[in-house]
Amino acid sequence: MYDRQALHDLIRQQALKFGDFTLASGKKATYYLDCRQVTLDSQGVKLIGAGMLELLQADLPQLVGGMAIGADPITAAILTLAGTRDIPLRGVMVRKEPKGHGLGKHVEGPYESGEQLVIVEDVVTTGGSSLKAIEHCEAVGLKVERVLAIIDRLEGGREAFAERGYELTTLFTVKDFGIN
Repeated sequence: MYDRQALHDLIRQQALKFGDFTLASGKKATYYLDCRQVTLDSQGVKLIGAGMLELLQADLPQLVGGMAIGADPITAAILTLAGTRDIPLRGVMVRKEPKGHGLGKHVEGPYESGEQLVIVEDVVTTGGSSLKAIEHCEAVGLKVERVLAIIDRLEGGREAFAERGYELTTLFTVKDFGIN
């Protein structure tokens, strides 16, 4: 069962930091959401998995996944919880760069071209990381349905996805933490 308030409290306590930061997008910020502090915590990842699986169940895709490393624990949490509930779901991991050995893939996992995928992400700012993941997944024939994130910073990511025909669904926005 998804406990939104418990996840909110955990994010506020463990992931939300204030100061001067440079984000992956290059933007400057006075706060930072280090969601790895929650996605790599047993209680946090359990809550995230439950919340995201709840959002997915209305329109269940065949696959979930996103850009390594940030999306990996989220993908694992969703898949683990789906498995305990006998929900058929598989995952993919998207590499920033293809491996220099083996099959040299950008997208790893048990997928077939044409299957439906929901991209998962921890924090969305401009959407750049997920858009790159989408590009790699579509290049191997996957059909990206939408993007699912823990938190939207409300800094253009939703609009960037919409411009390309993708919906962004999130568990929270920064407004839920009194920011903006």
